[in-house]
Amino acid sequence: MPFKSTFALKMEISLFNIFDLLGTMAFAISGALAAMQRKLDLFGIFIIAFVTAVGGGTLRDVLLGNTPVMWMENTIYIYLIGLITILAIIFRNKINYLKTSLFLFDTIGLGIFTITGVETGIQNGLSPIVSIAIGAMTGTFGGVIRDILCNEIPVIFRKEIYATASILGALAFVILYDLGVNTDLIYIVTSLIVISIRLIVVKYKISLPSFTLSSEK
Repeated sequence: MPFKSTFALKMEISLFNIFDLLGTMAFAISGALAAMQRKLDLFGIFIIAFVTAVGGGTLRDVLLGNTPVMWMENTIYIYLIGLITILAIIFRNKINYLKTSLFLFDTIGLGIFTITGVETGIQNGLSPIVSIAIGAMTGTFGGVIRDILCNEIPVIFRKEIYATASILGALAFVILYDLGVNTDLIYIVTSLIVISIRLIVVKYKISLPSFTLSSEK
C-alpha cells in the first residue's frame, strides 16, 4: 500500500497551528537541554526532546479519540523536533549560557500547550471543567515524561507552582471564551497569563505548601 498523503508537510495556516508548532519547539528545546544535562547520546537527546514535545498532545488526542495522534498524521512534528534537536546540540553552549534557559523554554511550552489543549476540548464539545483538565494535561504531561526519563521527580509534583499556573490559564481561557472575546486574542492573553504566573512565582519563590509524615520514634 502506498504511504498516506499526510506524509507531506502540510498544515493549515492558523494562529492555533502556529502556537502548536511554537509550543512543540519550546518543549523540544527544553527536553534536549534536560537530556544534555544528563549527558545522553544523540539518540537519547532526540527521544527526550520528542516525548517532551509531543507527550501532552498525544495524551490529549488519545483521551479525545483523535487518532492517529497529531504527530502520526502530520509528520512535520517529527521533522521539526529532529531539526530542533540538532540545532540545540550545535548551539548548546550558547543556549546553556543562559542559566534559566531550560526554565524559560519549559515555561513557554507550558503556556502555549495549555491553550491548545483547552481549545481542543472546547471544539470537541466538552464541558468547561473537562476542557480545563485537558488543557492542564496537554501543558504538563510532556514535562512529566521528560522528568521521569531523566530520573527526576516531575516538577508538577513538587512545591513549585507549575500545574496550578496551567489550570489558572485554562480557567482564564474558558472565561474569556464564554464572554465572546476574539479567539486569537484569547490565545495570546491566556498564554501570557500562564507564562507570567510561572515567572512571578519563581522570581519571588512562591510555592504551594508541602506535607511530610513525622518520623517514627
